[in-house]
Amino acid sequence: MKTYMAKKEDLQRKWYLIDGTNQVLGRMATNIAKILRGKNKVIFTPYVDTGDHVVIINAKKITLKGKKEEQKIYYHHTGYPGHLKSVQYDKLLARFPERVIRLAVKRMLPKGVLGRQMLRKLEIYPNNTHPHQAQQPEALEI
Repeated sequence: MKTYMAKKEDLQRKWYLIDGTNQVLGRMATNIAKILRGKNKVIFTPYVDTGDHVVIINAKKITLKGKKEEQKIYYHHTGYPGHLKSVQYDKLLARFPERVIRLAVKRMLPKGVLGRQMLRKLEIYPNNTHPHQAQQPEALEI
């Protein structure tokens, strides 16, 4: 019995459309990461990007469970000593709703070149419109 290893020539990428209205951030992000990584396919190979493209609409309508909407804080460091910056979840969602989803998915993907390549196939839009009608994305329920 031989193990199948996917090659770049064998891949057929699909496009999926996910509506973020009333979706829980973490549950949605795990499913998106699984699709971007290609773990939903039988030809999954850990060191090859076998994933599909994902388009997310209504990103500003996602939710969190419990009191996380008021208590969750995102941190980043500027690189200067003592410059640890923080922003609350609700303020980040109001200003940049696509960053909230992108950060959640990015942290679930592999680190390095392969993870960055997978993250490039993620398109996030805060409203109901998107410019990917020509790719005919398949609606996906999570």
